[in-house]
Amino acid sequence: MTPSLSAEENRMYNKMWHQTQEALGALLDKEPQKMIEPQRNQVFIFQTLATFYIKYVQIFRNLENVYDQFVHPQKRILIRKVLDGVMGRILELKNEMVELELTEFHYFDDILQDLKLAPQQLDIPIPKYFLKEKLEVIKGREKILAQILADGGIDTSDMKYPVKSIPFDEAVKLIQIAERARQGRLRALFMKQIYLQEYRAKQSKMLGKKVTDTWAAALRIQKVWRRFHQCKETEKLREEEMIFLGMNPPPLFNEVSATVIQAEKVDRLRNEVQIKHEEDYREALVTIKNDLKLIEGLDIKENLQDQIRHWFIECRNLTGTFPEYPDIEEGGSAIIFSNKTIQQVIEDVIANQEEEEKNEKKKKKKKEKQPKNAKKQKKGTKEKNKEEDEKWKMSPSLFLPAMKEGCNAYKEIWMKKDESWNFSQDYDPELIKEEKRKEVESEIRIQVDELMRQELENLKLAVDRERERPMKAGKKKDKKKGKKGKKKEKKAKKDKDLTADRTIESLYKELVEEGLLIPALKVNLSDYIGEYSYLGTTLRQVSIEPMPSLLDVRQLITLYGIWPLGSAAVHEKAPLVKSLLLAGPSGVGKKMLVHAICTETGANLFNLSSSNIAGKYPGKSGLQMMLHAVFKVARQLQPSVVWIEDTEKTFYKKVPNSEKMNEPKRLKKHLPQILKLLKPDDRILIVGTTRRPFDAELQSFCKVYQKIILVPRPDYASRYVLWKQIIERNGGVLTSALNVSCLAKVTDGFTQGHIVEVVKGVLTDQRIRRQIHKPLTAVEFITAITSMNPVYKEEEESFKNWYAKTPLGKKRALAITRGSTEKAKDKGKRKAKKEKKAKKKK
Repeated sequence: MTPSLSAEENRMYNKMWHQTQEALGALLDKEPQKMIEPQRNQVFIFQTLATFYIKYVQIFRNLENVYDQFVHPQKRILIRKVLDGVMGRILELKNEMVELELTEFHYFDDILQDLKLAPQQLDIPIPKYFLKEKLEVIKGREKILAQILADGGIDTSDMKYPVKSIPFDEAVKLIQIAERARQGRLRALFMKQIYLQEYRAKQSKMLGKKVTDTWAAALRIQKVWRRFHQCKETEKLREEEMIFLGMNPPPLFNEVSATVIQAEKVDRLRNEVQIKHEEDYREALVTIKNDLKLIEGLDIKENLQDQIRHWFIECRNLTGTFPEYPDIEEGGSAIIFSNKTIQQVIEDVIANQEEEEKNEKKKKKKKEKQPKNAKKQKKGTKEKNKEEDEKWKMSPSLFLPAMKEGCNAYKEIWMKKDESWNFSQDYDPELIKEEKRKEVESEIRIQVDELMRQELENLKLAVDRERERPMKAGKKKDKKKGKKGKKKEKKAKKDKDLTADRTIESLYKELVEEGLLIPALKVNLSDYIGEYSYLGTTLRQVSIEPMPSLLDVRQLITLYGIWPLGSAAVHEKAPLVKSLLLAGPSGVGKKMLVHAICTETGANLFNLSSSNIAGKYPGKSGLQMMLHAVFKVARQLQPSVVWIEDTEKTFYKKVPNSEKMNEPKRLKKHLPQILKLLKPDDRILIVGTTRRPFDAELQSFCKVYQKIILVPRPDYASRYVLWKQIIERNGGVLTSALNVSCLAKVTDGFTQGHIVEVVKGVLTDQRIRRQIHKPLTAVEFITAITSMNPVYKEEEESFKNWYAKTPLGKKRALAITRGSTEKAKDKGKRKAKKEKKAKKKK
């Protein structure tokens, strides 16, 4: 262990792990108690689901931090198993909340207040191991992709910084304006020099004689200096007061401190130690297993043979015949002797015989009583089913067993384990021996089973003179096999490999050269800046559906896109999301989110937009070949993202005449078929982006995209954070002269794209250098943004109205109307009761 990775850090993270495991154990005990009982009150159900969701998110944050910081390889394996389980459970709870509230966006303001948590603590982190574990693979792919693009003469620099083409006349005018401005600046400097020379000559003539009143001159200088000094002091005091109140950031707030640099060094060292310990652990698995085979192999073999022989003799004594040996498919002798003594095995044989006799007697009795009570039972079951349908019940979880196993393993092994000897946090050889002893035993058991089967046959022939009779079941099995074989042949014909003679490398190269596989821009999801919506709950209480905030969108991208693509274990068992649609006006960051999914998971990016595939792979056979190649490479090099930009064109109601040549509807029939072929093992996500979803056929559109996410324009809070962070990222300095609140208020309706474009336009290199003498003001940005067109409320309402026509939007609207009618009925009943009471009193 290096000196930078101290024992104190290990103790701290061990303590954090123990506390998190205790919290998880308590949560696993509480959850089944509350979820088993059927409920009717929707508010109570949502609150229970939301509290569990928030608690699991807190546990996940702590566990992810511990997993990233731990060095011990065996602890990391256990934590990883629990981490995957917690991730899957969060996705299951999210799915339950969506089905309950019939909306993708949920607000937890009240619950956060009860739990005394800040909204920032609800932000869902992206596990660091998504990229750490396959960093070398990603770097290798990037090198190959860059090499193919370089060989093909394709320039990728334009992808990061797109340059708009300008007409020739406008370009000439711009050059003329710039040249005239340069000449004007030179002339101004020349005139200034002449003026200064003339001014100095006049001053020298006027002040020919010496100044006699030196006292008055000194007094004037003192006044000026004292005024200047006092202004500086008051400014300093005011800044200190604002920092103390938390209104301004402290000095050197954005500069990287020495502690941060030291932390980064420790992080790098920790990663190196983690890799080294994992390699040592893998080597130890092989060496310890080989040692166990040599040392304990013969003893294990003899013990197994003695066990099985004893079983033969006891069964012969009890039943009068030798038992039948289990087949290899059933598991051999492992089924009989799984954690059992010989006496327990004998008792099981006797118990099975007794149970068979009892079951036969019960079947006879049931046949006699069945016709009398059949009708009554059917009626009773129908009534029970109706009652159960009215009540809500939690669907069974696929991740709870894995989490419980992890918690039990932690309690058995690590909870009270003394690790004072393991200062370097290396692997524990005794634990490896326990694991590998079982593997060695299972391997030896296969060999022993073969020997003991022959021995059993010899015993039967020698003692009982029994010979095996030909089984009739064999013929039936052959028939079944024949049927299965025919089915397999049919499937093979359907799933015929069109590129069986080609390698993945050649297909990869072809797709890159055709522009179907493109390099993803390096954009993190944290770069998608926004703020929480603090009015969501209050608006819903008044039956107003709020527009989602940018951070709500970011959370959905993490849950539906990044987590399933990043973890294979989560993708297999979690509610499967095969396709995702991002709908919103231009400039809200839809493309950025697609690239962020690829960056955070290391996924390949395939571009199947109608404009990109136009003229490529013509005809039906060409289109089939293109899709086959794309999804074959996507499966082999998963995770993968298939991006369809302007996806409404694929589902046009009516194709415009200008786009008929491009055949935008080529993929319309094939996309539903592709979605059916995608399995839980395939970590492939189809992502569509659209700014005009109303131009598409709604039914076919919604069939292809399972999850539809509205990406809104930023609200006031998000705009305030956006202005601050984007100005700082582009070299701007925030001072009291720059009123960010005013900027956020004035730019209502403008998107993130508008703000970024304005900031980059204003903060030129020259303007950044002049900030010391002339601080930034809000007017500079406002004048630049006036030439742009904002997103008006009418456009936002059109997106809302379109979303209300989608399947989930319709269900949500129906639920709101039902709720309002139920409330009206309740009010009417209350009024009627009051009126009756009033009449009685009269």
